[in-house]
Amino acid sequence: MKKIYYAVALVLVACQPKHSDTEHAASQSNDSKSTTTAVIDESKQDEPTVYHASRTVLTDLINTKLEVSFDWTKSWLIGKETLQAKPHYYASNELILDAKGMEIKSVSMTGKTVQYVYKEDVLKIQLDKKYTRDETFTVVIDYIAKPDERKTGGSNAITSDKGLYFINPRGEEPNKMPQIWTQGETESNSVWFPTIDSPNSKTKEEIYITVEDKYATLSNGKLISSTKNANGTRTDYWKQELPHAPYLFMMGVGEFKVVKDTYKRPDGTSMEVNYYVEPQWEKDAKAIFGETPAMIGFFSQLLGVEYAWDKYSQIIVRDYVSGAMENTGAVIFGEYAYKTERELLDENDNSTIAHELFHHWFGDLVTCESWSNLTLNESFANYSQFLWDEHRHGLDEAEYQALQEASGYFASADQGGYHDLVWFDYKSREDMFDGHSYNKGGRILHMLRKYIGDDAFFLGLKNYLKQNQFKAAEFHQLRLAFEEVSGEDLNWFFNQWYQGKGHPLLDVSYATDATANTVSITVNQKQKKEFGLFKLPVDVTVYDDRGATTSRQWFNDESTTVTIPTQGTVKNVIFDAEAALLCKLEEKKDASWYAFQWNNSKHFIHRKNALQKIPSSSPEASRIAQEALKDSFWDIRSTAIEKIGKMSGDSKTASISRLKQLASSDSVSAVRVAAITALAGMISGPELEQLCTESIQKDQSYSVINAALLQLSKVNSKAALEASKKLEDEPSGKIQAGISMIYAKYGDADQIAYYERIFKSNLLQGFDKIGVMNSMTFFASRQETKIQRRTLPIFESEYKKGGMYTEMFMPQYIKYLKDNLQNSIEKYKAEEEKAKKDGNTNAADIAHGKLTDAEALMGDYDKMIAGFPKEEEGGH
Repeated sequence: MKKIYYAVALVLVACQPKHSDTEHAASQSNDSKSTTTAVIDESKQDEPTVYHASRTVLTDLINTKLEVSFDWTKSWLIGKETLQAKPHYYASNELILDAKGMEIKSVSMTGKTVQYVYKEDVLKIQLDKKYTRDETFTVVIDYIAKPDERKTGGSNAITSDKGLYFINPRGEEPNKMPQIWTQGETESNSVWFPTIDSPNSKTKEEIYITVEDKYATLSNGKLISSTKNANGTRTDYWKQELPHAPYLFMMGVGEFKVVKDTYKRPDGTSMEVNYYVEPQWEKDAKAIFGETPAMIGFFSQLLGVEYAWDKYSQIIVRDYVSGAMENTGAVIFGEYAYKTERELLDENDNSTIAHELFHHWFGDLVTCESWSNLTLNESFANYSQFLWDEHRHGLDEAEYQALQEASGYFASADQGGYHDLVWFDYKSREDMFDGHSYNKGGRILHMLRKYIGDDAFFLGLKNYLKQNQFKAAEFHQLRLAFEEVSGEDLNWFFNQWYQGKGHPLLDVSYATDATANTVSITVNQKQKKEFGLFKLPVDVTVYDDRGATTSRQWFNDESTTVTIPTQGTVKNVIFDAEAALLCKLEEKKDASWYAFQWNNSKHFIHRKNALQKIPSSSPEASRIAQEALKDSFWDIRSTAIEKIGKMSGDSKTASISRLKQLASSDSVSAVRVAAITALAGMISGPELEQLCTESIQKDQSYSVINAALLQLSKVNSKAALEASKKLEDEPSGKIQAGISMIYAKYGDADQIAYYERIFKSNLLQGFDKIGVMNSMTFFASRQETKIQRRTLPIFESEYKKGGMYTEMFMPQYIKYLKDNLQNSIEKYKAEEEKAKKDGNTNAADIAHGKLTDAEALMGDYDKMIAGFPKEEEGGH
C-alpha cells in the first residue's frame, strides 16, 4: 500500500492579505481471538508491554471460490463461498473464519447443513468429522455482506476499514460514476467474504461476479469467461491459480473504460497490462500509466525473478480510503491519479506506480507473516522508487527523492514517536503504516546495498524471493538470505536497524597534519541514549594531491577518531562518500573544502550540500551559485535560486538576467516556479507584473501559472483577478486551486458563484478539492452573512460525499468560520447597542438584522458540528 502523506496545517492564514482506529480481533489462536503476549520486564513490572505475535496457523486455505452479485439500493453483496481447506498440522473438526458484519444464511458440506456459531465477527463451523492434515474438506457458505450496516473504524493511514464500498450506488450524485470497490488491507476483506484474514494465510482464488451488462469488472487473476444472462446481467469469471494472502483479494465494478496495453515476457509471450478509468479519462490513461510495461521488465530483470502473476491491471476509483493498494494483479488508485497530459507536465505518479508494482514481489509473492513485520512489504516498495528513478532518470533524481524519503521519516518520527522497525508492541496494527515501515525501511535497504555491494544485494533479494515465494516470511529470513550470499554474519546490522529504533546524530570534524601527512576524522555520536550507539561502516573519500582515495572506516563508539594517510595538500574529505547513511549530520568544514566539493563531487547530495553550506560571504559562493543556475539537474538549479535569494544585493543583481531566463524557459516547471518567486523580491513592480502576465499567457504548466498569479496579485490584485476570471474554464483542478486562492484573498461577493459552480463540476479531485475548500473557507470568512450562508450547502454536501480528506478537515473549516462569525456577532451587538444609545433607530434595525442572520448561521454551524464523529467513537 502506498499511503499518501498529506500534511495539511490549515493554511487559512496564508490566504490573508498580510498562505480511531477500531481494532477488530481476527487472529487465529485456539479460541479464534486476537492474541497478544504480555511480556513483563522484571525491572519494570508496572510497565507491561504487548507482543503482537504472528497468528497461529490452524487451517491451511487451499482454494476460495466466490459467487457474488449486488443489491445496489441496499449496498449489499449477496455471496456464496465454496472454501477448500485442510488442518495445518493438528487434526481438527472445526473451521474458524473471520466474517465481519455479515448475515450468514447457511453453511453446508457435501450438500448437508452443518452447525456453526457466528458471534463477534467470528464464524466457527463444526465440520462433519475430524480431519487430519492429509485430508482436505470443502464448506459452502451462503451469506449477505452488509458493509454499510456495521460499525467501522479507521486510521490516518487507511481512513476506513469498511472493506467493501458502494460509491454513489443509487446515482444520487450526478457527477460521480456509481462503482463498487474493495480495500482489504489490513484485515477488512473479511467484510465481504469469510476467510482467515491474516497476512500469513494464502489461498488460490476464483470469483464469479454478476453485474448489469453495462458494467466492467476487475478482480485478481485471469478473466476466464464472460457470460451474458437472460435477465440483462453478465457473469464474469476471474481465476487466480497462484496462492496469495486474503487481504490482496480485490473487486472493482463500474462503467469503466478499459485501455489495453501489453508486457512482453522474456519467452516472447504477451501479458495484458490494462488501465481502468472513467470514460472522460480514457484519452489520458496511457499518459498516466504508460511506463508500467517498462517497469515490469526492469524489475523482473533486476531481481532475476520474472513477474509471477497472470496480468497487471490498474484502476482509479472515487472516494478511496488511502493512496494505492497492491491487490495482486489488480492495483487500485485514488482519484488523485487522474491527470491530464498538461497536468502531467508538473507531476506524475510513477513513484506510486512503481511502489505498487514492486509489491508484487515483496508483499504479494512473499508476504510479511505479521503486521509487526510490515516493513518486509513496504520498505521494498518504497525502495523501488529509488531503483526506478536511478534507472529511468539517473542517480541525481534518485538521490533527490531519497532526501525527501529521509525527511519524511524524520518528520514522521518527530510527530508520532520512535519505535523499532520490526515493531511487536504497536497499539494498532495500522500504526505500522508510518515513516518507519516505509521511508526508514527503504533507506536501510539502500545502506545494506552499499555495504555488501550491488551483486551480493540483488542476489540476496533473488534468493529471498525464491526461497519464500508463495509463503509468509519474517525479517530473519531476509537476513539469512543476505548472509548466505555475503558469507557474513549480519546480526549486527539487523539488530540495530530492524530491532532497534532511532538513528545516529553525528558531529563530524576534521583535522589535517601536514607534517605527518594525515587527516583525522572525529565522529561523536550524539543521539538519545535510548537509541544506543550505532555500528557504522562509512566510506570516506579523501581528496589530496593524489586525487580521490576512498576507504571504509568504522565508527562504533560514542567518540571515534580515525587517521588516514594523505599525500600533499588535503583539499576535501567527504564523509559517507556514497551518500547512503540514514542520519542527521553536523559537519565542520572550511569554505575552500566546500568549494572543492562543489567542483569535484559526483553525487547530487554532496554537491547540494556544498552549495547550501558554503558561506554566502565566501568569495567562491557567488561563483558557485551562478554555476549552479546552469547545472544539468533541476533541483541544483532550484537550490541555487534559493541560495542567491540569501546573498547580498550585488550578487542578486548579477543573477537577475539568468533568473528571468529560468522563469520563462527552464525545462522543469519547478525551477520556473522558484525563479518567479525569487524575482518577486528582486525586480520592480512593473517588471514583475510583465513577467507574471507573460507566464500566465504562455506557460503550459499549471503550477507556473499559479505561482505567477500569486506574485501578480501582490503588485496588481485587479490584474490577478482578471487573469483568474479568464482561466475559470481550464479543465484542471490544479489551476482551480490557484484561482480559488486569488478569489479568497481579493475577490468580492460575486465570486460566490464561482465556488458554487466549481463544486458542482466533476473537476476537483483529491488534494485539489481540499485546496479549493480551504480557499472557500477564508473567502466566506470575509463576506457578509448572506454570502457566507451560501457556502453552507457546499460544506454540508462535501462532508457527506467529498471523501476522506474532506471529512478529515471539515471540523477545522467550520471551527474557523465559527470563530470568525463570533467576532462578527460581537461587532453587530456593539453596533446595535451604540445605535440605540444614539437614538438611531434605522441603524439599530440594520445591526439587529445582521445580528439575527449571524446568530442563525451560528446555529447551523453548531448543528453541523454536532454531526461530526467524536474521536473516541472512531472518527478520523
